[in-house]
Amino acid sequence: MANVTYRWVIVAAGGLLGCVAIGAMFSLPVLLVPMTQATGWSRTGISSAMTIGFLATAFGSMGWGALTDRYGPRIVTLAGTLLLALGIALAGLAPSLIVFQLVFGLLVGLSIGAIFAPMMATVTGWFDTHRSLAVSLVSAGMGVAPMTMSPLVAWLVTRYDWRTCLFIVAGIVLVLMLPAVMLVRRPPALEQAGLGAAVAADAAPDMTVGEAIRSPQFIILMLTNFACCATHSGPIFHTVSYAIACGIPAIAAVSIYSVEGLAGMGGRIVFGVLGDRLGAKRVLVAGLLVQAVGAALYFFVRELSEFYAVAALFGFTYAGVMPLYAVIIRENFPIRMLGTIIGGTGMAGSLGMALGPMAGGWIYDTYASYGWLYIGSFGLGLCATLIAATFRPFAKPQATPVEQPA
Repeated sequence: MANVTYRWVIVAAGGLLGCVAIGAMFSLPVLLVPMTQATGWSRTGISSAMTIGFLATAFGSMGWGALTDRYGPRIVTLAGTLLLALGIALAGLAPSLIVFQLVFGLLVGLSIGAIFAPMMATVTGWFDTHRSLAVSLVSAGMGVAPMTMSPLVAWLVTRYDWRTCLFIVAGIVLVLMLPAVMLVRRPPALEQAGLGAAVAADAAPDMTVGEAIRSPQFIILMLTNFACCATHSGPIFHTVSYAIACGIPAIAAVSIYSVEGLAGMGGRIVFGVLGDRLGAKRVLVAGLLVQAVGAALYFFVRELSEFYAVAALFGFTYAGVMPLYAVIIRENFPIRMLGTIIGGTGMAGSLGMALGPMAGGWIYDTYASYGWLYIGSFGLGLCATLIAATFRPFAKPQATPVEQPA
């Protein structure tokens, strides 16, 4: 009974960790225009820090996941929290664009990989029932960031310079995330009885990590997550700047993030419930198609009300599909390697996320318009949908028939 109750504590801790971590990293889009005005650095240059960050997240995710499988999630998330606060604070001291890009990109990006994959693996390991809903609630916590951290940073930058804003964000990271880290525990099957119990609980106990990462199922999930994240990374990062370019005041433009975040919370819960009832893969494919349409619709909007409408649809779908990858992984791969496998798909997703910020900045600097960004995002969304549709679960082992006595 204690485990049944405590698993929801894990969900709450994961949601808080994700909210603050994602919110800290995505303070950069809110600071993009003020930083450009204060420093003279180009949008492409500043946006490149985010691209470097996603690359660092990508290449760190699988390693953090493997460390989680071996040492448990608490020590990994603690390291990520300390690294995140350090990276944000040092970025506020950067004397040049190249230093800012490297400090923010490498340290902040690497730290995010120590939060997302370990917590997703941990939560899926704690739940045998209501798994899609639980993972979606953790993801919903991450989705609160646009409604909390982004407006807070937007308010701070009206009173302080961008460097001071980053120092304050670093303090928030430490105050909120450190207590949550102390609540994180291994799933009971791994913590209480060791690896033997975990192997016994696996649907595919004989599968090795090498076999798992070479399987078509893993490769398809990686490619899908790459294209999925490449679809929404550009619109997420540049939509505030796009709205400002359309003549919408900065504070009102930032509120578009809040609409996306609010819709995303609903999307995560709805997609989680539907995933439990209809199957995670079926819901994932449908959501990816709607996400592609949502990205395309941004091409046609100019007024704040239109931005709100598209943001609600886009946020609902891109946020809703993200937790389903972890659910599909839990259904198909052994529990003892969840950190590694989720880290691997997270690596692919982070590589996809790395495309949008720099590509969108380059498109705007070259054409003085974001139009091609949204057209390209639509095409990538269609690719993600088609790739996901090819996923086939591992064949279930056949039970050995019991011979009846003559």
